[in-house]
Amino acid sequence: MIWYILIIGILLPQSLAHPGFFTSIGQMTDLIHTEKDLVTSLKDYIKAEEDKLEQIKKWAEKLDRLTSTATKDPEGFVGHPVNAFKLMKRLNTEWSELENLVLKDMSDGFISNLTIQRQYFPNDEDQVGAAKALLRLQDTYNLDTDTISKGNLPGVKHKSFLTAEDCFELGKVAYTEADYYHTELWMEQALRQLDEGEISTIDKVSVLDYLSYAVYQQGDLDKALLLTKKLLELDPEHQRANGNLKYFEYIMAKEKDVNKSASDDQSDQKTTPKKKGVAVDYLPERQKYEMLCRGEGIKMTPRRQKKLFCRYHDGNRNPKFILAPAKQEDEWDKPRIIRFHDIISDAEIEIVKDLAKPRLSRATVHDPETGKLTTAQYRVSKSAWLSGYENPVVSRINMRIQDLTGLDVSTAEELQVANYGVGGQYEPHFDFARKDEPDAFKELGTGNRIATWLFYGTAVFWYNLFASGEGDYSTRHAACPVLVGNKWVSNKWLHERGQEFRRPCTLSELE
Repeated sequence: MIWYILIIGILLPQSLAHPGFFTSIGQMTDLIHTEKDLVTSLKDYIKAEEDKLEQIKKWAEKLDRLTSTATKDPEGFVGHPVNAFKLMKRLNTEWSELENLVLKDMSDGFISNLTIQRQYFPNDEDQVGAAKALLRLQDTYNLDTDTISKGNLPGVKHKSFLTAEDCFELGKVAYTEADYYHTELWMEQALRQLDEGEISTIDKVSVLDYLSYAVYQQGDLDKALLLTKKLLELDPEHQRANGNLKYFEYIMAKEKDVNKSASDDQSDQKTTPKKKGVAVDYLPERQKYEMLCRGEGIKMTPRRQKKLFCRYHDGNRNPKFILAPAKQEDEWDKPRIIRFHDIISDAEIEIVKDLAKPRLSRATVHDPETGKLTTAQYRVSKSAWLSGYENPVVSRINMRIQDLTGLDVSTAEELQVANYGVGGQYEPHFDFARKDEPDAFKELGTGNRIATWLFYGTAVFWYNLFASGEGDYSTRHAACPVLVGNKWVSNKWLHERGQEFRRPCTLSELE
């Protein structure tokens, strides 16, 4: 049986919901402040332009009154020596000053600020990543496009809507990935909102163009033909649609001829289009993974539940826990997973987060071919590593893990802190290196990852390896994509070296 560690929503105390991205909440909150600064700069520019126009308006009104008077009696007006002088002065000097004022660029400050801030802006890859995160959440949590478009997500603090243009852009991202299933869903949503009268920069012709092709790619020729005809009603001269119409009609006529010579059963089979749906997935357990994320996973039988207990744990008579033992709960039986309650304080959590925030970078995984760390699409988060020597809180946490597990942390990896924004996830994986990854932790020289300790408010602990040193394949686990808000987790990977007498090897391979 495969057990999945479900890390859904916001897990550490006090890490309340904030706007988040698919990488890191810290980066996104910085962007919020950046945008606020740009808005302030833009308003300053608008004010400067308004002041400039006000000066020009006053000048125009003054000259309008003056020239109205002068043109009623031009000879009499310029016959006055003062008027003659002032006319020369205005035309020679003041109109030049007005010209300079009109030509003066009031946008310098705003453009300069925008140029400086632009280096921190997300790029096309980031925008596509955010779109893919929405599609991932849509599939994982069985959300329809209308629910997402109207912002009706559970636990949201700041409700937001998707415009028809937003839906169109999501459909285009899916289209670029040859994901015609999601292309159809989001183009239909965009079309629905346009049909409801939404004013938009996109038109129905553009939406129908993508939609008809996406439907055709999924095998529904009848619907593709219907949508193409609808497009041509709006734009009879549309070149691609006219070509597609002829092609679809040709294909349908050809299928009709084939069906005539086939049996009724074969005919029915031919004319019933089969939806391709989502493209073939590289993750074989995708369905189980998403079910577990929705809370539809494996339920333990009452007989197994009776064998799970809660207890006070003193760390094998460790002086630190004799008077204040740790609260321990059996979370699962196979593999055995222990949960520790009230094991890290809110103050310690905040210190760990503060230490990690400046160092957060895209989380990496071990490449089984090279043995080196690399980024991967199946792990979308940002992480940082904290050493015990740099802060007493980190050192204290490390020792607490050692005291409660009985394992030596001197050969463990540094404390890893991970932050997941909206859509952030870590798909099903093992923490230990398999036999086909002999060099995964070679550079550390401390053997395989024998166990994992994971903080998320409470903490869980499990062994990745049997006492024999063989990997326990039932420890495959995952972090579900964050639907709303963001989450912080922290883990400690303990290695084999140093545990020879703390967890002696057995003769049985699976013990």
